[in-house]
Amino acid sequence: DKGQRWQRALQLLGEMQQCGLKPNTLSFNTCIGACARSKQWRTALVLLERMAEEGVPADVISYSAAISACEKGGQPEEALAMMRRLPAIGISPNV
Repeated sequence: DKGQRWQRALQLLGEMQQCGLKPNTLSFNTCIGACARSKQWRTALVLLERMAEEGVPADVISYSAAISACEKGGQPEEALAMMRRLPAIGISPNV
């Protein structure tokens, strides 16, 4: 089921770590994108925070997917707030 793919993506991310593999930007972006498609905005934001905590660099794709998750999840204020923060962290929005 398409709506559950975000859960599988998170599961795979966890399995990577259990196997001693360090997820990279692409791994996290894939999960954040899956969350966006399933309107799981809170989980997308948690993943973005985890990237910072684990020293994985977020890029414009990371933030675009998180912003999309907020928008699709009915959180336009959160999406706008995140867009406003992008220049301060050195990322140009790709709108």
